Amino acid sequence: MSKKLKKDTISSKAGIATDKEHGSVVPPLYLSSNFAFKKFGKEQKYNYTRSANPTRDILASALTKLEGGSGGIITSSGMSAISLIASILEINDRVILPHDCYGGTFRLFSSLEKKGSLNTRFMDQSNLEELNANIQEYKPNLIWIETPSNPLLQSVDIKTICKQAKQVKALVAVDNTFLSPALQNPLKLGADIVIHSTTKYINGHSDVVGGAVIAKKKETFDKINFWANNLGLTGAPFDSYLTLRGLRTLSLRMKTHEKNAAALAQVLSNNKKVKTVYYPGLEHHSSHEIAKKQQNGFGGMLSFELKGGLPAVKKFFKKVKHFSLADSLGGFESLVCHPYTMTQAPLTDKEKEFSGITQGLIRISAGLEDIDDLISGLKKGLD
Repeated sequence: MSKKLKKDTISSKAGIATDKEHGSVVPPLYLSSNFAFKKFGKEQKYNYTRSANPTRDILASALTKLEGGSGGIITSSGMSAISLIASILEINDRVILPHDCYGGTFRLFSSLEKKGSLNTRFMDQSNLEELNANIQEYKPNLIWIETPSNPLLQSVDIKTICKQAKQVKALVAVDNTFLSPALQNPLKLGADIVIHSTTKYINGHSDVVGGAVIAKKKETFDKINFWANNLGLTGAPFDSYLTLRGLRTLSLRMKTHEKNAAALAQVLSNNKKVKTVYYPGLEHHSSHEIAKKQQNGFGGMLSFELKGGLPAVKKFFKKVKHFSLADSLGGFESLVCHPYTMTQAPLTDKEKEFSGITQGLIRISAGLEDIDDLISGLKKGLD
C-alpha cells in the first residue's frame, strides 16, 4: 500500500506527467466544448464539457484529496457552489445558517425562503446549547457553517455541531473559503460537504472567479454532480487551469498570509483609535481556543472597528497605503473592505446590527507584501 501523500505533494503533483499523447509534464489545457465519440453507441467519460472536462477534473481531484472527500465539483463561482448545495434540497426543507455569514449566502437563502422554496433560521452558532435546542426543535435538513465567519472571523466548533446534526439526520455543509484546505479540513471533523470560493486563496491571484464543492460520501457527491450538470453550474476549463496553477503554491502562500495578518492584528491591537480587533490568532479573541483546536493556522483575514465610526473609516481609506479598497480576498495583494457598504450590503440595517456589522468595521485581506511596508501603510491610515 502506498504511503498517503502530504498536502504540499498533492497540490504540486496534481496531473503532473499524466499526458499519454505527447508526454507533457504539465497537464494540457482542454478548451474543447465537445469530444468525438470513439465508437457509436459506446459510453465514454468525456463528451461535452458542461458534464465533464479533463482539465476541470484534475483540479476537482486535487481538492477532493486535500479535503479528504470522495468526489468534488468545480463550479463557475463561489455563489454557484452555494447555489448547488441549495439545489439538492427539497421544497420546504429547513436550513439553519450562521447569523454572521457572508452577505451573498444570506441573500441567496433569504431569497429562496421568500419565494417559498426553503425555510431558514439564522442564529449565533457559537452558542452550542442554544443551537442544539434549535436543532432538536426545528429538525433542519441542512446546517450551514461558515468558520471563520465573514467578516467577524468567528470560529465555531465543527465537530460538536456535526454530532448535534447527526441526531436529526441533517446534512452539514461548511464554507471553508477563509482557510482553504491548507489550514482546515471540515470533512475530517464530521461535515458532509465542504465548499470553497476558489476565487480566493485556492487560486490566489485575483484573476479567476470559481468555486468548488467536495462531498464526503459518494451518494452525496452523485446527487451534487447530477445537479451541477443539470443546472450548468460547472466551471470553465481555462479557469480551472489557472486555478490549478494557483493551487500548487497554496501552502507556501498561506504561511505568509498568516504571518502578515498576525503582525497587522498586533499593530491594530495596540492602537488607541481601534475599538476592537477580530482575529482568531489573538488570545483575547472569543473563538481563539476553538480555532486553535480545529484549524492548522489562523489564516490571513482580519477585521477591526474604528472608534470614530463612518467618518473615521472615510479618513482611513483616504490615507492608507499599500492596501487597495476592493471586494474579494485571498489574493497576493493586500486589500481593505468596508463590509457595511460592500460585502454585507445585501443585508438590511437591522440585519447588519443583528450580525454585529457596524459602520466602523474594516476588513483586511493580508497579502504577500513585505510586512514592514504593510505596517507603515496601515499606520498612515490610522494616523
